[in-house]
Amino acid sequence: MAVEKTIHILPTEAERATLVGRVWDPESGGPRVVAVRGDDVVDLTGTFLTVSELLESADPAGAVASADGVVRWTLAELVGASWERDSGRAHLLAPIDLQVVKACGVTFVESMVERVIEERCGGDFNRAAEVRRTVGEALGGSITSLKPGSEAARQAKEVLIAESMWSQYLEVGLGPDPEVFTKAPVLSAVGFGADIGIPTFSSWNNPEPELVLAVDSTGRVRGATLGNDVNLRDVEGRSALLLGKAKDNNASAAVGPFIRLFDASFTLEDLRTEEIVLEVQGEDGYRLEGRNNLGRISRPFEELVEATHGAHHQYPDGFVLFTGTLFAPTQDRDTPGLGFTHKEGDAVTIRSRHLGALANRTGVTEELAPWTFGLGSLFAYLRTLEPARNGVSA
Repeated sequence: MAVEKTIHILPTEAERATLVGRVWDPESGGPRVVAVRGDDVVDLTGTFLTVSELLESADPAGAVASADGVVRWTLAELVGASWERDSGRAHLLAPIDLQVVKACGVTFVESMVERVIEERCGGDFNRAAEVRRTVGEALGGSITSLKPGSEAARQAKEVLIAESMWSQYLEVGLGPDPEVFTKAPVLSAVGFGADIGIPTFSSWNNPEPELVLAVDSTGRVRGATLGNDVNLRDVEGRSALLLGKAKDNNASAAVGPFIRLFDASFTLEDLRTEEIVLEVQGEDGYRLEGRNNLGRISRPFEELVEATHGAHHQYPDGFVLFTGTLFAPTQDRDTPGLGFTHKEGDAVTIRSRHLGALANRTGVTEELAPWTFGLGSLFAYLRTLEPARNGVSA
């Protein structure tokens, strides 16, 4: 897959968007907080040491607009180095740092059905088509408009239970409380161009194209980006208690390309009907398209944020929240009836009109570069920047 043209990574209305992110800077040996201004990428690290600090501003978009910054790179060169995975050149990182990476599951009724199928299959993809037919017949195809926690949702749950299809996914898909889990450790998410990992212990897996909300320490949503919540269907299908093994592996969370901050031209309302488009292009010539239409999400964004943050749980450095996906890959890749699973080298692109495009390739988790730059490394790097920030010679 060739390097995409610069404009393809950006939102359709890029000239109006306030976009911030992070760049790995080989010259200083660490991550820089950046903003996109036209074709240029401006280093804002002199004003904001972390993206978390930036999002805690009273007006993040206004702070970015007024911040002094140095033009250090062009967007084209960063996109090229990132897609070529050239670690010796400046390249894009996930646009988050100190934020905890949280995720919501089963936020679309259709995706709940697929989770029930995974569980009924016991992680065996050979049974998926048969179980999907059985579940569809039991539901009668009439649950897509159900509101979780409603009387109608309770009745739909009873129908499935009566058909011996009880599942814990019914509770979070149709009940009053959403599923919220920790997707990945702080600083472990990968950004545009990086390889995403598929472990050797999984043989049934897929991408999950999702909207990711960027939330500050007080629970205010400050902007949004795109994410790939890489999913191991066979592992989670064996038992929901294996969620950590299914969701949290090296390079299993991709976020980017940038956080688009809310401002006068872009608010949370603009995302309520956002359509996120997925494309998988395999080295074997296989091509898959999918769509995640947020207009069909079963719980409003505010409910998901409130279930994550509040008197019951605080996040002093903020958090990002994967909001779930409508997409479920049922299109066959090889053998009829066995559906989709990743192969090494798949190019995965997730894009939307307001947020741009996040593109990655799949690799074998155990063979990817290990995650080594953690909080200790970040703090050591930031200490080297403090003298310059305070106007003191190093």
